[in-house]
Amino acid sequence: MSADVSEGAGALRRALDQYVEVCAAAGTDACAARTEGLRVAAAVAEASRGAASDWVVAAGGDATTTDFFAAAAAGRRWRTSPTPTLEALRRSSSPHMPHALAALTALASAAATLGEPGRLSALAAQEVLVAQQAALAPAPWSAPALVPEAPHPVAGSAPVTVPVPEAAAETGAEVAADAAPHEQAAPTFEDLMARLDELVGLDLAKDQVKRQVELLRVEKLRTEAGLTTPTLTRHLVFVGNPGTGKTTVARLIAGLYRSLGLLSSGHLVEVDRSELVAGYLGQTATRTSEVVASARGGVLFIDEAYALTQGSGDTPDAYGVEAVTTLVKDMEDLREDLVVIVAGYPEPMRQFLAANPGLESRFATTIAFEDYSDSELREIFALMAAGADFVPTPAALRAVEDLTARQPRHAGFGNARFVRNTLDAAIARHAWRLRETQAPTLAQLQELLAQDVDPQAEPEPDTVPDAVRQPDAVPQPDAVPQPDAVERVPEERGT
Repeated sequence: MSADVSEGAGALRRALDQYVEVCAAAGTDACAARTEGLRVAAAVAEASRGAASDWVVAAGGDATTTDFFAAAAAGRRWRTSPTPTLEALRRSSSPHMPHALAALTALASAAATLGEPGRLSALAAQEVLVAQQAALAPAPWSAPALVPEAPHPVAGSAPVTVPVPEAAAETGAEVAADAAPHEQAAPTFEDLMARLDELVGLDLAKDQVKRQVELLRVEKLRTEAGLTTPTLTRHLVFVGNPGTGKTTVARLIAGLYRSLGLLSSGHLVEVDRSELVAGYLGQTATRTSEVVASARGGVLFIDEAYALTQGSGDTPDAYGVEAVTTLVKDMEDLREDLVVIVAGYPEPMRQFLAANPGLESRFATTIAFEDYSDSELREIFALMAAGADFVPTPAALRAVEDLTARQPRHAGFGNARFVRNTLDAAIARHAWRLRETQAPTLAQLQELLAQDVDPQAEPEPDTVPDAVRQPDAVPQPDAVPQPDAVERVPEERGT
């Protein structure tokens, strides 16, 4: 290893090469696998100081720190749901599944060593492991998360035989054995409607979803009764800022449509422009059709769909236009067992639909996702904290509400994403606050105080007894990411 390559960068480079090799064995495009691996690595390491530089070295080529933050934003969703490759391997019951899972787990672990690794990167690597193990589940059903999820398969060619290293194979087999879940029955219509009602806020969006579902339910009943019914479009437009639960609601809609017999499987496939557009004209149509085919029986969720038609100046994006043209055709061909949901900001989405007559006629219903209120964001923080086994004090929750109230609600405000970043920063400050505590109690390990949430908040009394402190602890303030180091991480794309 050359002197200018850090140990972390070298480990990530080797893990990335291994992941690409294993994915190639499964028939996945090597470039797609490499991009996926780099995004996962960036999402794991984004809170570690100096990680961007190490990531750039591991990525090679013309990669920049700007690419690192863009990759982190794109890959953050795979901390809560399976990657495209693992989801595709699961659906095809590929024997390469455990090997790919093991390789990606090793990649996430290597990414956690980039820069000056800390607790946040270790937690992120663990989140990736847990999320990827979900790909081993036999069915796509799971309770909706507060932070939008984003699994989507990537189509590949037929599997080819490429040797898989013994270590990866053994580790993958162990992970598969440990993670194999019990069979789950698909949730009922009533279960899914209850889950919709349980989501924090989103009153307008929930009402619109219920109206759409009832419209389609009654249409189906009329058809079964032999009555004449109009042909209703099932495709939807979601508009709103990032972090407002659009992907979560899309997943519920997929389940609801399946429970009504309108879709055969009810899975969700999420993509953006990069996963529909290829490097050359002519290839884009093929890639788009492959992605659409992978969503057959479920919902295809296209985030920031307007990026497909936004060109340079007056010149349309030829690749995006090809993708849209293919999408319109495939939507018609698969209209009996496919629903497409496009999402983004209101005005760009209006322009997107107007760019192609076939689009506008197929998306008749728009559902608006409003920003969460300060009290709703406080409630989301409490739920996220509970999910991570933390217990915020009443003062800490007030600090959350005060902090969110100070945030400008401009286009692009992160909503639940902002709350997630706030929780990550609070966890880091909590760990630093206990740095001199030799044997903290369970309550101390769980309790989040106001000053953990917001350094500007009035500090709560420190309840750690002097008797359990480490007398020789040496403060190292640079060991914990500072608040702005977490909060300035680019918001994830609009889900």
